[in-house]
Amino acid sequence: MSTHPRSASPKAYQAVLDAIEADLRAGRLRVGEQLPGERALAEQHGISRASVRDAIRILDVMGVVRTSTGSGPKAGAVLISEPAAGISTALRMHVASASLGVEDIVQTRILLETWAARAASELAAEPVAGAEGILAEAARLVEGMEDDGVGRQEFHDLDARFHVVLASLSGNAVITAMMESLRLSIRDYVSEAMSSRGEWDSVASVLKEQHRRILAAVAERRGDDAAELLREHIEWFHREVG
Repeated sequence: MSTHPRSASPKAYQAVLDAIEADLRAGRLRVGEQLPGERALAEQHGISRASVRDAIRILDVMGVVRTSTGSGPKAGAVLISEPAAGISTALRMHVASASLGVEDIVQTRILLETWAARAASELAAEPVAGAEGILAEAARLVEGMEDDGVGRQEFHDLDARFHVVLASLSGNAVITAMMESLRLSIRDYVSEAMSSRGEWDSVASVLKEQHRRILAAVAERRGDDAAELLREHIEWFHREVG
């Protein structure tokens, strides 16, 4: 009898995932198109319909498909592309389980955001498409955070969006997706950190000033200044809530 451990057999649903990946790479499937039905996929790959449903659920969580019930052209699984959704779900679970430390995520944010700020500055001669609109949106988000009536959770949501919007000025879609997922992965941790209203009011006042200075540096294409302000802002807030 062999004493070598047997390798685990691949999951049945993996055949569907692999086939869809191959079809996307080859251009046989495109975003916006509908996947074949459960029965067709099950017959094609010689697996059960339950395994096909497992594959579709995984793709849904990954932000690769959107599913809907019923009949007609919009029913079933339609290919989409929302990379931040899948990355964020995975990160939040691993942060919650303490497999990924918040400090490591903070350092990753600093690397991404400071790089994006400098990259946006370097694109000043030929900014990314819609740069003026992106900056206008960032300004609106800062104004929203400064509204006296804004609630704490709404402030955090506006704050998260502000950082993602600024990162998008780098023109790097991967950076933008990673930024959105990183912000969402620590959203609950951040929103629960302030234990009292007075404590939060004091922190919020500093955050508002920091956001105004960051926005001004980015708008004026002062990449190094913007990067340094972002680093100071992220590190300061982490110290306050840590």
